[in-house]
Amino acid sequence: MNTPTIVNACTRDGRGGNPTAVLTDGDYTDAERSALPAAHGASHAVFIADHDGEHRLRFFTATGELPACGHATAAAIAVIAQGADTGDLVTTLRLRTSRRAFTATAHPEGTQTRVFFDPGPVAFRDAETPGPILTALGLDADHPGVRIAGVARERLLVPLPDPAALAELKPDRDALKDACAAAGLLGAYVHAPQATPGRHCARMFAPSIGVPEDIANANGTACLAAGLGGRIIVDMGDALGVRARIEASAGPDGTVRLSATAAIAR
Repeated sequence: MNTPTIVNACTRDGRGGNPTAVLTDGDYTDAERSALPAAHGASHAVFIADHDGEHRLRFFTATGELPACGHATAAAIAVIAQGADTGDLVTTLRLRTSRRAFTATAHPEGTQTRVFFDPGPVAFRDAETPGPILTALGLDADHPGVRIAGVARERLLVPLPDPAALAELKPDRDALKDACAAAGLLGAYVHAPQATPGRHCARMFAPSIGVPEDIANANGTACLAAGLGGRIIVDMGDALGVRARIEASAGPDGTVRLSATAAIAR
């Protein structure tokens, strides 16, 4: 197995980010792909295979393959763009996952790379029985405003009134894992507005894929942007002592554009 490049995806003010393992794909078993992230201090890994100018991405955590992963996509774009070395200020890439083909762009931003991409369509539906998940989060079973949203895998979107309430969350991890599994959900994306309009903070709990709390979750942020409309900036990772940030813009037709910075760590 070749040595991965570790990329800190979705950094904030040049620091932090979600460590992600990026590799050229090869003759690996899926068990080997799933074992790799934890072996290199990451929760996720992305494997890249090049075919006729198109870069095919596969995403893995310890529990297996994911159909999509926003922050791992950002990490892959940063590595591919650095390797392209076209001399152009902006690098345009053709990408493909198991679900769809799309384009992405990247350009240098200081010592890091700024990436832009469409994460795919966001779908919403009512949360019929969210009580067990909310209770596992430490909230009332009838907490208002929740709904289910998905970019590939669905998650529960849970609004809170302010950053203090978000910081105080102490989920029961085992109960949350069981509740998410019973509901068929990836996890819970809990968010709160900051004082500045358009600024939010969020925490993503993803026990269904073996990630108790994600440092940065770009697809959850895409869901939030699609629901709110307009442009948002979301800070994450603070509860874990790591700074992360994702930006998202939702158009009138509901399409979303994600943006983040990524730094190659090693």
